[in-house]
Amino acid sequence: MTPENILALMNAAGRPLYLREMFHLAGVSAGEKGTARAAVADLVRRGKLVLLKGDRYGVSDLMHLVTGRLSVHPDGFGFVQLETGKGPDIFIPARGLKGAVHSDRVVVRIERGRGKRQEGTVLRVLERGLKRVVGTFQRGRSVSKVIPEDERLPFEVLIPQRLAAAAKKGQVVVAEIDEYPEEGRNPEGRIIEVLGDPDDLRVQAKIVIHKHDLPHDFSPEVQRQAAGMPAEVLPEDMKGRKDLRDLPLVTIDGEQAQDFDDAVSVKKTRTGYILTVAIADVGHYIGEGSPIDQDAQDRGTSVYFPNDVVPMLPEVLSNRLCSLVPDQDRLAVIVRISFDRNGRVRRTVFMKAVIRSHRRFTYNEVSRILSGADPEPGTGVRRHLLHLKWMAELADALHAGRAARGTIDFDLPEPKIIIGLRGNMEDIVRRERNIAHLIIEEFMIAANEAVADFLARNGIPTLYRIHGDPDPDKLKDFVQFASGLGIDVALPEEPTPQWCQDVLKLVAGQPQEYVVNTILLRTMQQAVYAPDNTGHFGLASPTYLHFTSPIRRYPDLLVHRILKGNLKQKRKRPVYLHEDLQTVGQQCSRRERVAMEAEREVLDRLKVRFMADKVGEIYEGVISGVTSFGFFVELGNIFVEGAVRLVDLADDYYVLDQARHRLVGRRTHKVFQIGQPVTVRVKAVNIARRHVNFEVVNPEESAAPQAQN
Repeated sequence: MTPENILALMNAAGRPLYLREMFHLAGVSAGEKGTARAAVADLVRRGKLVLLKGDRYGVSDLMHLVTGRLSVHPDGFGFVQLETGKGPDIFIPARGLKGAVHSDRVVVRIERGRGKRQEGTVLRVLERGLKRVVGTFQRGRSVSKVIPEDERLPFEVLIPQRLAAAAKKGQVVVAEIDEYPEEGRNPEGRIIEVLGDPDDLRVQAKIVIHKHDLPHDFSPEVQRQAAGMPAEVLPEDMKGRKDLRDLPLVTIDGEQAQDFDDAVSVKKTRTGYILTVAIADVGHYIGEGSPIDQDAQDRGTSVYFPNDVVPMLPEVLSNRLCSLVPDQDRLAVIVRISFDRNGRVRRTVFMKAVIRSHRRFTYNEVSRILSGADPEPGTGVRRHLLHLKWMAELADALHAGRAARGTIDFDLPEPKIIIGLRGNMEDIVRRERNIAHLIIEEFMIAANEAVADFLARNGIPTLYRIHGDPDPDKLKDFVQFASGLGIDVALPEEPTPQWCQDVLKLVAGQPQEYVVNTILLRTMQQAVYAPDNTGHFGLASPTYLHFTSPIRRYPDLLVHRILKGNLKQKRKRPVYLHEDLQTVGQQCSRRERVAMEAEREVLDRLKVRFMADKVGEIYEGVISGVTSFGFFVELGNIFVEGAVRLVDLADDYYVLDQARHRLVGRRTHKVFQIGQPVTVRVKAVNIARRHVNFEVVNPEESAAPQAQN
């Protein structure tokens, strides 16, 4: 009796059935009952059938039931994302959770719809999403407990004393849940790992690693494969490769970088430039389907924190054998592009090569050299001076060309956490961008586009990096908002990158620049990996992919295999099937989002700790967001964001004008609007909830002029 037979029988019956009724109607013999029970259990697990009170089974589709993953908000309500991917998320009020917790896979009964939003109640938990919880350990006399770090978990995990390991009060621990009891009771579990003192910055990174379930330990199989890697490039590995060891390739990276997967060189000719981009040939050492390859695909990407990194590959590859360290033979895949003086592509060549990096530069070092701030560079630098100047010339030409086609360049500052020698946090500063950053960004974009164009022109299936058009409704709201600021923009019939760039130019250097950049950025979709090329809106690029970072991104490793598989083939051939690329693209897109969320959370955790001793201090900032309960302020000099609550604005009752992103006083008509400068005082810092609360200093002076109707 197959699951399909059972569903057909249940649909024909037209009502919920007991298990014995199913067996009777289907004529299941005694010897077949075990197989039939397994088929029913499979249907329940998949959400096609649901076990009702009284031990009857119902068909989900006939009972307005849906299956999906529950996401709970810290305020108690939740949303269920449908497994089918079709239709909006289902809103679940707090009373409708019925014991389900964040990340559970659930069956939901849809009970009502309000406009586009449907509301439902959890009927059954199919699968617990959380097996482990990270939290603070509190020891009791007979039973201890773990208070979860995640605000979305409204319970404490009870820990019997014999299962508390060596955890001490106040330490951060990982608890494994042994049993989820009935609704309203706390689960029970055991301590499986002690992370340590929450004031240790490395422990903060560990918390996020566990909270987001980031794979961070390499399996024994991966470790064995890594241990078998050679210590250096072997002579047999160089066979069939172009010898470019004399080419003056150099790496340019940040001061703290340890994995160097790209090296560059530029030669100026009578008619233009020749750019050589060498990318570490990681794929040479990682066979498809090998333990390291499977683990790298599961991770999808390396995750970078200010004080730590969760690498995609074992260190023997990422920091040694594949890292383009100076004066060492390394295997690479080469993209060589000939440009005219205006940065237009004339010819592109790809090859496998053996190279040597001739020097490691940092961004700041190159910037000082090119600006003349380093008047007497050493001997090792002087031999590269001319090449660096040619790099700057070519990068300027490429940047001008991309600007002409409409590439969007949002001018929003990014924070940089300064970590001291003892691992302590010293400061938060603006992350600087200089000519060296421009050089590497432009060269990497050029290489990525060159590979994408080659594969697309030859009809070779690959994994593109696509970025869709802005959300139409959000773009319409943006135009209305911009018009309210007095900015003369009209809603385009079809949005283009050039239109967005023109809008940003209108406000460059103006008081509205921050707010326009911020709101326009919010109209943009998130870039993803997919085998169907629809172009990259933000870069104004018709064909784009990721190729230049195979040490830290799995899609790049995949593209390397595809390119190398077609370098010497007169008749181009697919290396991967479209459906396989689709699956990998979705996986890598998901892992990228998780990595971004984890990186953002670590920054937030460090920022709030940085502010812990700043209560009472006064800062200048700008309103970065407006809500019904107040507004957010981003401090201008240390890039920390906090909230000013309405309860702390005692001079009036303020109402949210959502369309114009502002709060307006009912009596005074004073305005607090996104992008508006304000002076604030740090009122309170809640490290546990990662909240910083501000209060406005001299609200009469900080508020904008009275609202105009």
